[in-house]
Amino acid sequence: MTCYYMSMLDRRLQVLIDEDRWRRLDREAARRRVSVAVLVREAIDERFPGDADTRREALQAILDAATMDVPDPDELHDELEAIRARRLA
Repeated sequence: MTCYYMSMLDRRLQVLIDEDRWRRLDREAARRRVSVAVLVREAIDERFPGDADTRREALQAILDAATMDVPDPDELHDELEAIRARRLA
């Protein structure tokens, strides 16, 4: 869960919503013992992740990827050199 400090919050947003959405927000806020504002900020962060969140998700995807065989460093070097030579030809 993201922590918000009052000193970091410097923009006010007014949004009109219907009664059903308000009830859902109010019920969830009460269940979690947080403000409706916290839920709105979390929803924004989830739907529109910041750069740090995007990088964190990309790193996690790399860490979660299955392992794979890697060629011997000398073989890899030779393969890269062959590719470079073809591009220069």
